[in-house]
Amino acid sequence: MSQSCCSKCCMDESPEVKHTDMENSTCDSKLHKLKEYWKMGLSALLLITGIMLHLLNVSFFQNSNIQLCWYVMAYLPVGLPVIKEAWETITHKDYFSEFTLMSVATFGAFYIGEYPEAVAVMLFYAIGEMFQEKAVRGAKRSIKALLDIRPETAVVVQGINRLVKTPSKVRIDEIIEVKTGERVPLDGILLNETASFNTSALTGESIPRQIQKDEEVLAGMIVTDRVIQLRVTKSFNNSALARILELVQNASERKAPAELFIRKFARIYTPIVIGLALSVVLLPFIYSFLNTGFIYVFDRCLYKGLIFLIISCPCALVISIPLGYFAGIGAASRKGILFKGGNYLEAITHIDTIVFDKTGTLTKGSFAVQTCQPATGFTIEELIGTVASTEQHSTHPIAKAIVSYAANKQIALHPVDKVQEISGYGLKAISESKEVLTGNIKLLYQQQIDFPEELLTVTDTIVACSINSVYAGYILLSDTLKEDAATAIHRLKALNISNIQILSGDKQSIVTNFAKKLEVVEAYGDLLPEGKVKHIEQLRHKEGRQVAFVGDGINDAPVLALSNVGIAMGGLGSDAAIETADVIIQTDHPSKVALAIEIGKYTRRIIWQNMVLIFGIKLLVMLLGTLGIATIWEAVFADVGVTLLAVLNAMRIQKNLA
Repeated sequence: MSQSCCSKCCMDESPEVKHTDMENSTCDSKLHKLKEYWKMGLSALLLITGIMLHLLNVSFFQNSNIQLCWYVMAYLPVGLPVIKEAWETITHKDYFSEFTLMSVATFGAFYIGEYPEAVAVMLFYAIGEMFQEKAVRGAKRSIKALLDIRPETAVVVQGINRLVKTPSKVRIDEIIEVKTGERVPLDGILLNETASFNTSALTGESIPRQIQKDEEVLAGMIVTDRVIQLRVTKSFNNSALARILELVQNASERKAPAELFIRKFARIYTPIVIGLALSVVLLPFIYSFLNTGFIYVFDRCLYKGLIFLIISCPCALVISIPLGYFAGIGAASRKGILFKGGNYLEAITHIDTIVFDKTGTLTKGSFAVQTCQPATGFTIEELIGTVASTEQHSTHPIAKAIVSYAANKQIALHPVDKVQEISGYGLKAISESKEVLTGNIKLLYQQQIDFPEELLTVTDTIVACSINSVYAGYILLSDTLKEDAATAIHRLKALNISNIQILSGDKQSIVTNFAKKLEVVEAYGDLLPEGKVKHIEQLRHKEGRQVAFVGDGINDAPVLALSNVGIAMGGLGSDAAIETADVIIQTDHPSKVALAIEIGKYTRRIIWQNMVLIFGIKLLVMLLGTLGIATIWEAVFADVGVTLLAVLNAMRIQKNLA
């Protein structure tokens, strides 16, 4: 059977599927499972048969030596691996592992003649471990399948020829072609005029996204309406999808406080319980010297001590708690929310203050030119051409809107030199031998440029311009709230987060206007990047608040890093978002901030349920065992049963949040 499995696994090689490494890994995994099932099956068969022979009083089985040999044979298939693990942990100076506990408990059971109980301890422990491993593999596999969706081939366009390559062999700036219904293998720039893409695997959104020419397309998206061509911008291993896959796979390395507590607790808890088990055996012996009427029976006290050892095994805690956080991370990733670790999943549940950036976070960031007002002596074409030329290489939404407006008006752009960004103010450049300033009103103040005072009363976004220190006019733009911005605020308030604030570099009048629409009381404008940093420091250190900052992950990197939890909006393709933020919302929907908090709180609730369940049942069985009411059978079923219940409860996170 194992040979046929292996041959089938290893004969399926073809250009369309992965090669021998993965196939051999799959083969080894199947063989390992078959071996484990065989061991447990043999042990269970011998155990059940032995119990039946004893109950039926079969003559040959009444011999104690035959019983011992029979149950030793039943014990070895499931017991030897545990004994081996126990020895290895002891050689690494870990004397109180679950393997050591199981080994000592079963040796003791054999010593007092409780052979079936000794086998049952190891058999049910092996069954419990099998279910635990299956649950963990399922959680990891669901995340792996969710994110590792990179196609294995890419069609490279070379003139009239089409060459099929593996994505890792495709070079930057090569052109690839993707047919309708296929996944995009690499990040690139769209060469078609427009195309529709299914981004659900990346963002969790079912609504197709329309992408225009020269905009970015990411690996993992599915083309839905036409054959497209892309110019590759990133190598296979540097694609946004590859980075996200690595991020989520490494998330389990960042442990939540509860996980760290359980690890430390297990190191203290296990020796204490072993000490209690020894005291159950030894204290009655000491008492027998003080009270001559008390008869000490070693085997009976040892039996009670063994119950303590079996039920004290902390595997239910050390498995179910990390599994709970892993399941929470997996459930969030399905919704387009990436947590960088269980510690952030835990931290987000303690947030009491949410601070939003405005542009691109609560608003669409897709500005449109409303008015162009040149100063005396300048024409509209000159104003637009000068501003657009200066802003043409900027990635800011306002700059893009002005450049697009100039293109629509067929106004030619001029080459510019020595472009200098003045953070929080605007740009300074040389265009056609003239010094050009473009930015907000504060820039004109800073550079001591005279301008009409009525500009100070305008509430919308203004880009002012000066040429050779002479005011040349302004361009008026407007932004709009995202469709779910109001919903986001209401959902956060429903989660009892009443302290919601908005920070922006825009004028205070603009920020206040948006804040009123969203029913946000505290809104601060006219802030430079360092002003935002000071504001977050004030909230965290002076007011003692747990702050989450929500920004675009590019311009707000310092504030994202400073917050208790930094949340990047729409940061799928942003290197700054991936590096700086603790939580990445892969879409531009601010309402998912509330969803991220809900997932964190639900995960935390399940984990605390498990901790109460595990401790409650273990303490109860320990007490009953000490009183002589519970037997080893109850201890075995309680230990394995509570472990399985905790694992199943943890898996509810993925099921209920799917």
